[in-house]
Amino acid sequence: MAKNPIQLDISKHVLIPKHKLLDEKAVKALMEQYKISPYQLPSMSVKDPMAKHLNAEIGAIIEIQRSSEVAGKYKYYRRIV
Repeated sequence: MAKNPIQLDISKHVLIPKHKLLDEKAVKALMEQYKISPYQLPSMSVKDPMAKHLNAEIGAIIEIQRSSEVAGKYKYYRRIV
């Protein structure tokens, strides 16, 4: 009997904020806007479930959008290590 593991799309879960893999153009604009280098961003493991879901490679930048009752929607960024 073959095992058939249940596959869940974790990006659809209510507790997971929206994640987006940035392209080169968006990364360049982000770095210029904040006058930083990618190494100054907080890191996220390549083994993180959302990094795996997005097929992110080491060095990629992920934009994460959260909601807050106080601040509304805000974005933050992580560099894949």
